[in-house]
Amino acid sequence: MIRLIASDLDGTLLTPEGELPEGAFRIIRKLHSKGILFCPASGRQLTALGRMFAPVWDKIAVIAENGAIVACRGEVLRCETLPRLAVQRALCEVRKLPGAHALLCTPDCAYYEDDAQPFLRFVRASYVDNARRDLGEVAAREDVCKIAVYDGGGPERGCMRVLPQALPDLRIILSGGNWLDISEKRTDKGAALRFLRAHLGLARGECAAFGDHMNDYEMLLESGHPFVTQNAYPALKERIGVPVPSNAENGALLAMERIAEEA
Repeated sequence: MIRLIASDLDGTLLTPEGELPEGAFRIIRKLHSKGILFCPASGRQLTALGRMFAPVWDKIAVIAENGAIVACRGEVLRCETLPRLAVQRALCEVRKLPGAHALLCTPDCAYYEDDAQPFLRFVRASYVDNARRDLGEVAAREDVCKIAVYDGGGPERGCMRVLPQALPDLRIILSGGNWLDISEKRTDKGAALRFLRAHLGLARGECAAFGDHMNDYEMLLESGHPFVTQNAYPALKERIGVPVPSNAENGALLAMERIAEEA
């Protein structure tokens, strides 16, 4: 029996406009009534997820910052941060790349240092707690759990050709659209889901997961019932191969409702 459902948000559960689909809270409450814990698993901030899921915050678990933060029913259980020297090295490499903009994500705030568009518009849309600061100062003084990088020319043609070789000790992964994430090697949604399963005493077969991009891959492997949306990144669809309808068709939410009905 499925006891835990983890789902990516952007490109998976959310509509193409970035909104929760109609009926999401009703289905989350229905899952809760059947003893199934819902867990949004996102690159977004914990505070942003808290606002998005405020009506059911006491009924869900959360994986934030692409696995760096794990919380359950409002209590933070784990927070992974990068060594400060690693943050400084990564920031130096990103600054060398034309069209690339770094966002240093701490547990409480996301920091940027330039107001280039559309980078800043995306930051303010997804990171509700944000501030403009000198990133060198942030890197030296703050605990950073993730570095999000916006590549205006497309990360597959730009940053992803350079950063993995320049920063071999860090995890660098596409996270959707023009974004990639830099984190500790051991920090990903899969490790976060494994930690949460252990905390709850659940087996892999008691977990379902939904995703659409490569930053969801490890999470899908940690689930006994992995699904990808039809709009998923082609390489992920090839590796997982269990599709549900696209996020435009509310495929993940409808699959969650079926799980609730069958419980």
